[in-house]
Amino acid sequence: MELSPRLYHYFVRPKWFLNKFYNSMFQNCIEFKDKTVLDFGCGIGSSSYLFESSNYLGVDCDDKRINYAKKLYPEYNFITTKDGLLPLSQNSVDYIMILSVLHHIPTEELTDSLKEFKRVLKSDGNIIIVEPCFFKKARMRNWYMSKLDKGKYIRNEDEYLDLFRKANYKTKVIKRYNQLLFYNKIMIYAYPDT
Repeated sequence: MELSPRLYHYFVRPKWFLNKFYNSMFQNCIEFKDKTVLDFGCGIGSSSYLFESSNYLGVDCDDKRINYAKKLYPEYNFITTKDGLLPLSQNSVDYIMILSVLHHIPTEELTDSLKEFKRVLKSDGNIIIVEPCFFKKARMRNWYMSKLDKGKYIRNEDEYLDLFRKANYKTKVIKRYNQLLFYNKIMIYAYPDT
């Protein structure tokens, strides 16, 4: 059963949760002021408030979630993308945010997206990825994640890194951490290897 956008907003991505697990983490290592941000797989736009509205675009393939995001955050821009093409100019984005999205997408479907990210990223642009991750010494949390999460493609660290490296990105693991009791998370920077 999939939660409605409204229930998702209140129970899965409430503001306190984002402040605890994303906002404080990003403030310590990234400067978003005057930077263009593409929020890939933005869902209901939960993380949009972390960025300047004039420099933010949230994209998702789910019309219901995008429409809900527009109601919650009317000062921000959100659009539905169905064909994988991003409605952005070449070299126009400083940061692409991918927050708990990749574990819902099979590897073979990500190939075109990774090419499209390269097209829209500025030469010094970065992709910031935060994903559930199977850790080697966390068997119990790994098991809980595999049972509780709707994502069918939770990967281990090497699999996430290889996904980007095979598409000619350089990668750097920024942080490995536990989120609440049941989740392992990993934060990765990726940028085109030119």
